[in-house]
Amino acid sequence: MAEISVGERVLETNDEGFLKQPEQWDEEVARALARLEGVEELGENHWKVINYLRRYYLEFGVAPMIRKLCKETGFSLNEIYQLFPTGPAQGACKIAGLPRPLGCI
Repeated sequence: MAEISVGERVLETNDEGFLKQPEQWDEEVARALARLEGVEELGENHWKVINYLRRYYLEFGVAPMIRKLCKETGFSLNEIYQLFPTGPAQGACKIAGLPRPLGCI
C-alpha cells in the first residue's frame, strides 16, 4: 500500500501515486501531488487544466480525451506538457485527483 501525507492526513494511493479515493481530493492534496510530480507551484494555468479535468470527471466519470482537453482549455499538447512534465494522464490527472485514465488522454 502506498501513501501520501497531506498535512495531518495520510491518503492511500495506488503504486503509481493515484489517489485510491478520489473524493479525498482538495487543493492541498493537489499541491502535494504536484510536488511529487516535479511541479513545485501550481499557477493559474495549472488550475485551469486541473479544474477542467475535475469538472469533466465529475460529470462523465472518465477523463476527457486529450483533443477535448486541449480544445476546452485552449492549451496545445506541448503547453500541457510544459505545465505537467509527466503528461496529461500521469501528471495532470493525478494532480487533479482522478483515477489513472484507461484510454488515451
